[in-house]
Amino acid sequence: MSQNQIKTHEGPGYTEYTTEIDFGHGKTLKLSTGKVAKQAAGAVLAQVGKTVALVACVVSDKPLDKDFFPLMVDYREKFYAGGRIPGGFFKREARPSDGEMIRARLIDRTIRPLFPEGFMHEVQVYVTIISTDKNNPAELVAMCGASAALHLSQIPFQKPIAGVRVGELDGKPIINPNVEEMDQSVLDLVVAGHADGINMVECGAKEVSEGELIKALGLAQEQINTIVAGIEDLRKTCGKPKMEFEPKLQDEELLAAVAQLIPPHIKDIQQTHDKKARSLRVAQAVEEIQEQLAERYPEQEDEIAAAVKLLDEQAMRRRVTREGIRADGRRPTEVRPIWSEVDIVPAAHGSALFTRGQTQALAVATLGSIDDKQMIDDMTGVTFKRFLLHYNFPAYSVGECKPPRGPGRREIGHGMLAERAISPILPSQEEFPYTIRNVVEILESNGSSSMATVCSTSMALMDAGVPMREAVAGIAMGLITDDQGGVEILTDIQGIEDHCGDMDFKVAGTPKGVTALQMDIKIEGITGEILERALDQAKTAREFILQKMSETISETRAEMKPHTPRIVSIKIPTEKIREVIGTGGKIIRSIVETSGAKVDIDDEGVAYIMSEDLESSKKATDMINSIIREIEAGEIFTGKVTRVMEHGAIVELAPGKDGMVHISELEHHRVNVVEDVLNEGDEVRVVVLEVDRDRGRIRLSRKALLPKPEGAPESTDSGAGRPSRGRGDRGDRGDRGDRGDRGDRGEGRRVRKPRPPRG
Repeated sequence: MSQNQIKTHEGPGYTEYTTEIDFGHGKTLKLSTGKVAKQAAGAVLAQVGKTVALVACVVSDKPLDKDFFPLMVDYREKFYAGGRIPGGFFKREARPSDGEMIRARLIDRTIRPLFPEGFMHEVQVYVTIISTDKNNPAELVAMCGASAALHLSQIPFQKPIAGVRVGELDGKPIINPNVEEMDQSVLDLVVAGHADGINMVECGAKEVSEGELIKALGLAQEQINTIVAGIEDLRKTCGKPKMEFEPKLQDEELLAAVAQLIPPHIKDIQQTHDKKARSLRVAQAVEEIQEQLAERYPEQEDEIAAAVKLLDEQAMRRRVTREGIRADGRRPTEVRPIWSEVDIVPAAHGSALFTRGQTQALAVATLGSIDDKQMIDDMTGVTFKRFLLHYNFPAYSVGECKPPRGPGRREIGHGMLAERAISPILPSQEEFPYTIRNVVEILESNGSSSMATVCSTSMALMDAGVPMREAVAGIAMGLITDDQGGVEILTDIQGIEDHCGDMDFKVAGTPKGVTALQMDIKIEGITGEILERALDQAKTAREFILQKMSETISETRAEMKPHTPRIVSIKIPTEKIREVIGTGGKIIRSIVETSGAKVDIDDEGVAYIMSEDLESSKKATDMINSIIREIEAGEIFTGKVTRVMEHGAIVELAPGKDGMVHISELEHHRVNVVEDVLNEGDEVRVVVLEVDRDRGRIRLSRKALLPKPEGAPESTDSGAGRPSRGRGDRGDRGDRGDRGDRGDRGEGRRVRKPRPPRG
């Protein structure tokens, strides 16, 4: 079925409409509506393969009195989608995971710019992933489903959008690759947009060039056009009429009155470059103009304040586009002053303080064992992360009084972006067997704290001795347009340029290429030409920042801090893993308790031994090596007696490895009772006589290491220290008497009990 055909199915009380759209890479996006969630304003089942997203949207009847658009996107992945039962006591899905929050934010950032200005009705979009084949990522299926649900509804969503992913394998781009293909891809580029341009980009890459990104964005736009055309066709068949609303109109007379009074204030504001001082100057202008217009416009203080801020923003835009002068006096391509320090937290494994203008980030790195990896349990299964980046944004960083709360979507999103930027440059687990956690505290913020996070993290990891291949830096780009069509791209935007501007375009990378990219815009879309200019400008700025960072620390430290735990690794043969772990973990626990080191063994049989004490690490290493190595005949051990039996003693040669000393191998003379020579807990020096690998038995001797008494016969048996089994010259044994009466044979001899009569 072609993408323009709509299939209709009549059911009991419903009519279902279905379309199938080319999704790239031989895949089909199936959109169905009319069958489920019929009381919602719009509801769609979106499906690619066996991955299915149920998307429903609703809208409030009346507008809310707010100064921002009240949009809420809720994204949930159900464990039943992957045939799994959640862990934990309650066995049900709890609060959204970090991944779910990031995917909700991805959809929110894409659709938010496409609601009309002044529309203040509350809109909620609910996304539920009800099925996954674990090979087709759900977030892009959900994004296309959200676009279709909004476009089919009465909500005034201006035009449909679509999201696509671009990967790169063997130098060739792939549209919407599978999860398996993404594991091998050097590029993970998510692009959302509509027929007229791109309005959201999220990217992780392994040092991909700007030119490659531009080509990938062009391919993404072509696929977006195909998908949105299919959504448009579906709306023509079954879409609802759009609701009417009346945006709150600006009082033109009041605006003109404020415009007459504001010029002197604008001049002062433009000459005030400090963030806080500028805010106070704007507040002062608002207060003075409110007083001047109080009689003409009573009880309209809020409208006057809004007019002042609007005119101030317009003046700021014109000054940038026409004079090339920004709010803080910089030129469009100028980066704010940068300074940095490392090793600022003495007890940490690594730390760095990075300051750019009025944005400051403190990064602290901690190195842990492999066992410290984060387990992620979601609908697709259990995975682990060995690099964690956590971003904190306390209220004092912007001079505000707010109660501390847990991390929200913004904090999680900024941390994930920085984590994505750093990850491609980290060494593999084989090269550096540590779990790495980096925490960033934003101490000051006036624009681009997420990119300051990238810079400070890179420096902190280098200070910790993490062997990074390159340093990583990030920069935030902005876009300013005016009412006359003027356009200016800004380097290193600050808060006011983010708030009043049209684009927030963050780019992070190394001297070789881009490792992460994120773009959000407030206008409908931007062209490829603007994106290309922004990427080129960002590259120049990134190189400048990397040079500044290298003046503080130019390469990874050759040695880790003295208080940083050291990890050594040992490869354990597969067949020996069970021996090292022991029954119920008995052996591995014994190694940890005895040595004082921490030991983790991964699925491939690599043991990671971690300790701040080198002696403990060496002791654990020696214990493991003694277990995994093959014991040979002739080797000498000092072992511990773990059990005494009638015919000999069991000696522990190494954890999990025992041998037996037969009673005849204890002394050169006859031993009647084992306890006469050895008791449980004794240490004894023994030699290996024989190793029976088939039966897992080791035969030991004590007497072979003892000096022989005078007159004792020489051994004629072969093997190191192995006594003779031959009878030799036993000499005159004397009169042994009648067998019926053998006399007293000494204590400790076992006396056979008479057998009971049969029958």
